[in-house]
Amino acid sequence: MSIWRRKPISAFEAEMKKSDLKRVLTKWGLTSLGIGAIIGGGIFTLTGIAAHDHAGPALALSFVIAGIGCLFASLCYAEFASVLPVEGSAYSYAYGTVGEIFAWFIGWNLILEYMMGATTVAVAWSGYFCKLLHTIGFELPIWITNDLATAKEKVAALNLADPSLHMAVPEFAFNLPAILITWVITAILIKGIKEAASTNNIIVVVKIAVVLFVICVGAFYINTDNWVPFIPEKQPILDAAGQATGGFTFGFGGVLTAATIVFFAYIGFDAVSTQAGEAINPKKDVPFAIIASLVICTILYILVSLVLTGMVRYDQLDLSAPVASAFSGVGLTWATILITVAATAGLMSVMLVMMLGQTRIFLGMAKDGLLPKKMFGSLHPRFKTPYKSTLLVGAIVSIVAAVTPISKISEMCSMGTLLAFSMVCVAVMILRYKKPELERPYRTPAVYLIGSLGVGFNIFLMFLFVQKHGWHF
Repeated sequence: MSIWRRKPISAFEAEMKKSDLKRVLTKWGLTSLGIGAIIGGGIFTLTGIAAHDHAGPALALSFVIAGIGCLFASLCYAEFASVLPVEGSAYSYAYGTVGEIFAWFIGWNLILEYMMGATTVAVAWSGYFCKLLHTIGFELPIWITNDLATAKEKVAALNLADPSLHMAVPEFAFNLPAILITWVITAILIKGIKEAASTNNIIVVVKIAVVLFVICVGAFYINTDNWVPFIPEKQPILDAAGQATGGFTFGFGGVLTAATIVFFAYIGFDAVSTQAGEAINPKKDVPFAIIASLVICTILYILVSLVLTGMVRYDQLDLSAPVASAFSGVGLTWATILITVAATAGLMSVMLVMMLGQTRIFLGMAKDGLLPKKMFGSLHPRFKTPYKSTLLVGAIVSIVAAVTPISKISEMCSMGTLLAFSMVCVAVMILRYKKPELERPYRTPAVYLIGSLGVGFNIFLMFLFVQKHGWHF
């Protein structure tokens, strides 16, 4: 048995015909899942960091750059989804073109992306939920809303700010809201894809409504002087002592660095391809949904970034809650609650699609014998969902989210996703060269150019990401 063996396209087609998954998703249902996965905490938090520290008003340009990189990958994903409309996403694409060893590698790469991404989102949801409770005057104890390390840091910071508090440093802590939201999402996913999609559709409507509210209402409070200079001049990065570190920020280099940061806000459009096994007409609808969800979210991101940097000068943006603070800064304090509710709901839908995609990756790998089929490939007799792997994912996500500070996991997710995107761009060119006769309901235009640009662009972003964090190998 060769580790370079490829799975025949005919085998994928046979699996499609005998699949027990319910095909209930329309093209707009798939598009909604894509938007649900993309628009989340990123637009409500990363915008502040990227504009304040790196790009200034040119944050909109950073979103364009990151979006272009994702667009190249999405066009390649779309062709694959039309040829191989099966669950498994980039894993299945690699298995059908490059070989088993690459498929295995990409499969575990996607597992890292989706599972750890969902874990990160669970903790972020907990933070927004506690913030929402705070706005209505209800406070939860620190030791049941944070992991132990974070709880100790928060108690120390509070005691430093007000020595009269004398708060005891906790010896035990766990993130209860993160646990609860994980199991709520798990229950929805076990119940079925139709229920999951319906829940997601409701949340997506709320998110888009609030994003449009931010754009339309915020536009009336834009001061165009805040956009000058659009790209701030290049400046040396200073350490805590005020000494130059040798690095630089702002300028066009800062715009590129900001693109690597906001890239995390785009992660999710590829999750649409994991739902191909439940799409009514996957060969046409999945490619449409992949591209449509990415284009819609890119436009919304650009508009939001222009409004934010127009309402508040970039160096005065709040790092943790830039959207809410921008509205509070112009006297619209009531909008803070609305935006916090939207962020809380938005993170729920991101988590739902991440965990949904994770279980479908497991299902695809189990069908190919790379994971135990009894555990990861069995479907619920009534709901027709992979309930065992869903329970396992829910258990792992809830435990890790409850006890672990995961500030670095989002960075690993970004690196893993860039690598997966690059692999898909390579694989689609290989398949076009080796199997030109295959029926392709959607064909990537100028595939060798788009594919090469996709590989180059995503590897370039990986290089910037590594450079930004000073990682050495």
